Amino acid sequence: MSAPQAQQPQIQPCRYKVGKVLGAGSYSVVKECIHIDTGRYYAAKVINKRLMAGREHMVRNEIAVLKKVSMGHQNILTLVDYFETMNNLYLVTDLALGGELFDRICRKGSYYESDAADLIRAVLSAVAYLHDHGIVHRDLKPENLLFRTPEDNADLLIADFGLSRIMDEEQFHVLTTTCGTPGYMAPEIFKKTGHGKPVDLWALGVITYFLLCGYTPFDRDSDFEEMQAILNADYSFTPIEYWRGVSDSAKDFIRRCLTIDPNKRMTAHEALQHPFVAGWAKVNAQGGAEGVDKGTNLLPTVKKNFNARRTLHAAIDTVRAINKLREGQGAGGLMNGVRSREPVREVAGGPGKGAANGEEGNKNGVRKDDSGVAMQTSTSDGSNGTAKSSGPGGCCTGKLEAGERGQQGRGDE
Repeated sequence: MSAPQAQQPQIQPCRYKVGKVLGAGSYSVVKECIHIDTGRYYAAKVINKRLMAGREHMVRNEIAVLKKVSMGHQNILTLVDYFETMNNLYLVTDLALGGELFDRICRKGSYYESDAADLIRAVLSAVAYLHDHGIVHRDLKPENLLFRTPEDNADLLIADFGLSRIMDEEQFHVLTTTCGTPGYMAPEIFKKTGHGKPVDLWALGVITYFLLCGYTPFDRDSDFEEMQAILNADYSFTPIEYWRGVSDSAKDFIRRCLTIDPNKRMTAHEALQHPFVAGWAKVNAQGGAEGVDKGTNLLPTVKKNFNARRTLHAAIDTVRAINKLREGQGAGGLMNGVRSREPVREVAGGPGKGAANGEEGNKNGVRKDDSGVAMQTSTSDGSNGTAKSSGPGGCCTGKLEAGERGQQGRGDE
């Protein structure tokens, strides 16, 4: 009788107060939370167990790995705690206060190729660290790159790392094709021929292209046309006026990342040694680019193209949201499609309030997908966790699986 009793869930006291919704995705919602004992602010990602039925063990195995790597690199968002309740899995992370990558760039007074190279070097360093520990991110994109603080010299962080490893291969393809960002996906993902570390380098090639001109290389009128362009690596450095200030070295770096054959693609460590990355890193290490020709200020072109792209995609998202709302009303209030399964309906006040909070977060520059972003800083202490929220500011107690909690008492960074 003792063994079965040891497997029974234990009731743990509440350690967090849950605040406003920061963002939502198809399988999770992110909320601001505060640790009751310390008063420190964190971001809690709440993953709906029902939507991941039968794969909870994969989440626990992944978290065990991520806990080891998230404290080991300055460019990886720290995972502070992990626990679960009857209905949800909770990931508590530090907060990234500096905003998203491209929002920061657009606020700068100037922006040069050397700045882009420095950003790519930081991401590559973190990716190489993840790869060395057997982890593939599989969802690298500008929205998942956040600054730790608002300061100019703040660390650039990779967020949402490893989440896709929760899925099996078939589900992964369905998830990313339906709900993800196809423009950053490598050809082998669409082909379903198996994929691994090289997909992160493909995504970095797309990000580099984006950082140098303000639009993505495979942007097309439809997802199908975009997929075909990716499968054939159909891109070019045009219009030419947008690429006059970009070096041949940067273009070669992009080409070597956007190689269809994953076996011929650069590795993360090889990419760190490429002249585009290593050359500017050497210049910056010798006192910055003082006395060195920094080339053309890319900010006007990048900002113009990025703002035009953001306006277009915002309009498309609005039309899609209206269509989904009409579909839901026509089905007796039940929404159809993958996005209709977002767990925002758990927020006090119902789906309308949750959606409003998400939209308000977007207006304030907060991400709408799964990463933890909030308004105040914190450091990790790794305390025990919360359970289902009773609403913003609410405090709840839940059943935490014995022996499956996150590491406790983790020190500040």
